[in-house]
Amino acid sequence: MTTIYDVAERAGVSTATVSRVFNGTKVSTAKAEAVRAAAAALGFVPNGNARRLRMGSSQIIAVLIPDIENSFFTALTRGVTDIARAAGYSVMLGNTDENPQLEAELVAAAIGDVAGIIVAPTSDEADYSLPVSRGVPVVAIDRDAPQSQVDVVVADNVAGAEDATERLFDLGFVRVACISGPTHVMTADLRVEGWKKAWLKRLGTLPPDELCIRVPYTMDGGDSATEELSKLSQPPDAIFAANNRLAVGAVRHLVTVGKDLTEFGVVSLGELPLTLYIPRGLVVTHLPARELGTRAAEMLLERIRGYSGPPRREVVATVVTHDQHAFAMTP
Repeated sequence: MTTIYDVAERAGVSTATVSRVFNGTKVSTAKAEAVRAAAAALGFVPNGNARRLRMGSSQIIAVLIPDIENSFFTALTRGVTDIARAAGYSVMLGNTDENPQLEAELVAAAIGDVAGIIVAPTSDEADYSLPVSRGVPVVAIDRDAPQSQVDVVVADNVAGAEDATERLFDLGFVRVACISGPTHVMTADLRVEGWKKAWLKRLGTLPPDELCIRVPYTMDGGDSATEELSKLSQPPDAIFAANNRLAVGAVRHLVTVGKDLTEFGVVSLGELPLTLYIPRGLVVTHLPARELGTRAAEMLLERIRGYSGPPRREVVATVVTHDQHAFAMTP
């Protein structure tokens, strides 16, 4: 299938120039003729949606997230919604369930109806060339999209994980394990990297492989991983949980077997979901979910309004706190 990139390469112009020609935006006569000649030679037919979207007749932004029940993604979506509504756009929400095939289906289905897409990639293999080629801008949020030339906004996962793990060392724990998400999920990989950096910085050595368990980002995953760690010949005395649902699962198991969290350390990367009981001793790292959503929406709107610069990547800082509610979202 011939894409806008093929036309741009043949015509010797940028993809933005190709878009302007087919969207009816004024460009030099020479460039317009080169683009149309290239398109004719390649048999390229512009998608009718591209012009409609660029002219602003679509007032919907799609937000595709892995888990709508996770409070992190709820706060992230709220950040997107606040900015989108202020600009006159509505938000359409889709749940990918960390399933690459489902994500691809949702992206393809959204193309004809939305002005832009904000998506948390399900893997580092996610490809957004289809919507981009149809004139629908995409911003990847929370995770990189190395296979696509799109804007990205992420949290500082390595620094956040490193700081959180160091907090456990500061509290006197010496054998800190890591429970993180699946391999090839960017956030999970980077948080393991941060945990390893904390070990190397504090103890001068990398942690034993047996202390890192990779599981789905679920409470059951955190529960089973904690049980597995407890059966080691040298079990850990603390756990760095790479997201809030893993932390809840870890705490659930520890409480079930009678562990005191003032004696066995747990740090959660991200605020816990709403709960009636917050264990004393639990350390929480704030992940800037709402801030990520806000910035992603701003970047997407800039693209919708015609910004054609190179892909941008922005990193938002994380903060460690003992107070579960220190970063409660304001209404």
